[in-house]
Amino acid sequence: MLPWLRWGTVALLLSVLALDLAFPPRLPGARDTSTLVVAADGTPLRAFADAEGVWRHPATRASVSPLYLQALLGYEDRWFEHHPGVNPVALLRAAWQWVRGGAIVSGGSTLTMQVARILEQGEGGSTRSVSGKLRQILRALQLEAHLSKGEILALYLERAPFGGTIEGVEAASWAYLGKPAARLSHAEAAMLAVLPQAPSRLRPDRHPDAAQAARDKVLERMATLGTWSRAQVDDAKIETVVARRLRPPLSAPLLAQRLRSAHPRRARIVSTLDAGLQRTLEARVAAYFSGLPERTSAALLVVDNATLEARAYVGSLDLADRARLGHVDMVRAWRSPGSTLKPFLYGMALDDGLIHSESLLVDAPQSFGGYRPGNFDAAFNGPVGAATALRLSLNVPAVDLLDRVGPARFAARLAHAGIGLRFPRGASPNLALILGGTGARLEDLVGAHAALHRDGIAGRVRYTAQDPVLDRRLLSPGAAWIVREILESNPRPGERDGMFDAGRRPRVAWKTGTSYGFRDAWAIGGTRRHTVGVWVGRPDGTPLPGQYGALTALPLLFEVVDSLPRGPGDVAPVPMPAQVSRREVCWPLGTAAEGQPAALCRRRFEAWVLDGAIPPTFAERGARAWSAGVERFDVDARTGLRLSATCSAPHEARTAAIARWPALAAPWLPASARRAAQLPPLSPDCAPDGRDAMAELRIEGLEDGATLAKPPGSTRGIRISLRALGTEAPVEWLLDGRRIAGTRGANAFVHVFDAPGTHRLTALAETGAWHSLTVRVLD
Repeated sequence: MLPWLRWGTVALLLSVLALDLAFPPRLPGARDTSTLVVAADGTPLRAFADAEGVWRHPATRASVSPLYLQALLGYEDRWFEHHPGVNPVALLRAAWQWVRGGAIVSGGSTLTMQVARILEQGEGGSTRSVSGKLRQILRALQLEAHLSKGEILALYLERAPFGGTIEGVEAASWAYLGKPAARLSHAEAAMLAVLPQAPSRLRPDRHPDAAQAARDKVLERMATLGTWSRAQVDDAKIETVVARRLRPPLSAPLLAQRLRSAHPRRARIVSTLDAGLQRTLEARVAAYFSGLPERTSAALLVVDNATLEARAYVGSLDLADRARLGHVDMVRAWRSPGSTLKPFLYGMALDDGLIHSESLLVDAPQSFGGYRPGNFDAAFNGPVGAATALRLSLNVPAVDLLDRVGPARFAARLAHAGIGLRFPRGASPNLALILGGTGARLEDLVGAHAALHRDGIAGRVRYTAQDPVLDRRLLSPGAAWIVREILESNPRPGERDGMFDAGRRPRVAWKTGTSYGFRDAWAIGGTRRHTVGVWVGRPDGTPLPGQYGALTALPLLFEVVDSLPRGPGDVAPVPMPAQVSRREVCWPLGTAAEGQPAALCRRRFEAWVLDGAIPPTFAERGARAWSAGVERFDVDARTGLRLSATCSAPHEARTAAIARWPALAAPWLPASARRAAQLPPLSPDCAPDGRDAMAELRIEGLEDGATLAKPPGSTRGIRISLRALGTEAPVEWLLDGRRIAGTRGANAFVHVFDAPGTHRLTALAETGAWHSLTVRVLD
């Protein structure tokens, strides 16, 4: 080669390199894109426009239909895989048409040149002029030098204009057709292939006739080329162009926003949601709450127990509803959990060996260091088994258990398992937390309730497959199994055995909760495969009088459960773990019935016990005269009277025993049970032994069996002044089992009897002394 030619070639190459470095092609950056959040199957949930308001979804050669690629390359650029960015034949043809006609007739553009034009539009300047076309050619050559054919094609697939603010075939396919670009028919592929030629004039939602004519032109080209058969093309032409109204996808919007904030650099975020289930439940929730009071919102979370992956996520009732504060995500908002923590308390008590499933607990007015909890309906039930107390969500037994477990230890155990509790600044865990006196989040509660179906392992809910698996033990497998059995045995409200084909429905371990002042209504339940959490309330924390968990949230929970996919094992019971056994126990002692005489075993129950432990009934608090347990004494073999250590006459003594009931349970016991639990009278010749019954309490102001009537012409109730004589301790007053007042010692109070019928009035002192009478109120 001649020296001047060699040096000239080198100079040319250096010049080209310098120009390339000085004027590099404008390639989109990592953040120069919109964000698409999709369900597990790729269905878009929510699309976020880029900084310029453009909707653009990621797309590659592998992610779109082969039919679309055939139509695109066959109609736009058959030699794409072979040319260096420009097609010389097409350019010569375009130049000859320009020379003959004095204007550009066809541009001879390749797909690479079209990508160059798309990128050049961001820099300004005409792309239809001769100078603009020359810039396209140079940029196309640059693109081919910098990028592979696949990368260039991906730029076109993501950024080709499709009308309005829609760019890219994936966004266009969802916007116009409501389906992914991977599932296009021949007709749809042809329409989307030609649409970027004139996106405004060919928009199928505005100009369907023009779009169909252009589409048919592409179909004919494909038949001429032999890419598609004549039969395929003729069938495709039968399809009419029907496009839905342009609307960005908006499903699970608050979760999508959450994921986008967590992964700001990702263009495509794949969630774990089930797209079909999500849409179904969003519609169900919207329909369910259409009649609720204004400003009411709701949250719903469904997770797969095996993986703790979320399958449905409803963060609010309506994202766009300002009155309901729809932008507030209540799945992760801190709210009072009501009674939803009680199952974990009973499970911990089982693990600690404090109770079995039928341990005798007392639902009666009690004071715990000045804290006096009551039940949701203000009524008390007296002696109840632990399983019944949990199913009925009774408050006093739960506070009693927490006092024995320890509120700080209970809160620490929950925190270790992933249930963070929020207390007021400077406050520490106390007995009120088991009744909702703390803050918790729906997603944490669902992750914890899933432990009942995961052998006691709680965990953090996962929203993408890449989220870490964070599992922590909350309960032993045996305790989790017993608690789940207790909750599953609670029938649905209004349901009885044999009704509504109940035996074929999935078994649901459910629990409701209502926070103080009707601010939060909860229902959380689980089946073998899923755990579901529902919250209802107002995001601003204002009350919803009359709306509580069992009334407002629970029906929706069962609707959701009945909508979930089912498997063959959803109805069958879970096998009992090795550490759980079934034993017969006695009341009032709470111990095993085996070998117990009838005098010490007044009632028998079948109980679930853990590790063979059958703990006795709790000892009572305070200086009460009666305590649950066995009391042994000597009696005269002939008279049956009790003997003390000092008796003046000789007696043939024998040992006897009775089983004491907790003193506070006495008002709810039948007379026969009370008599059986009393010591026999002391023999007259024996000195007092201090074991006689406590001082008698007496109600003053009414006689047993009294009849009350309003004065003639009066419309008001009957006012009666009442007081309890015989104690200086605090006294709780109950009418038909419901608390109506609290006094101390002989202090009086006035009650208005205004409900006709026969009523039972009870005064119950903190010492366990009590008195009860009946009164009849005339209408």
